Amino acid sequence: MIPPRQIRLDTLVTTKRELALDALLADDSTFYGDLFPHAVQWQGEMYLEDGLHRALRAALQQRNVIHVRVLDLDALIETADTRQDTRATAGAVEHGGDLADPWGSGPWSGASRGNHTALDLDDPR
Repeated sequence: MIPPRQIRLDTLVTTKRELALDALLADDSTFYGDLFPHAVQWQGEMYLEDGLHRALRAALQQRNVIHVRVLDLDALIETADTRQDTRATAGAVEHGGDLADPWGSGPWSGASRGNHTALDLDDPR
């Protein structure tokens, strides 16, 4: 589970068009759900995915920050890119492959194996 962290209200971008007044005024609005709002950080922006009513309640109480669970897609994409670059570099060094060829010489490539390509579906073997 993603731990909550403090986020300034003025940095959040809402994703909902409507606000339900009954949900805003309800005392037990988080009884069945998560206590913390959910946000997604993508391309440097923080999008409030769930918890608009909680954020608005905090603003009406003159609070500048709220605790939010943030899924940081920017960090996840950067980590995935770094891992892919590391694997591609290691594969190129290990197999003598070209970094410009992302498929390398694995079973899904078109690299030749004897007289047959790796994905020759007509081969009776």
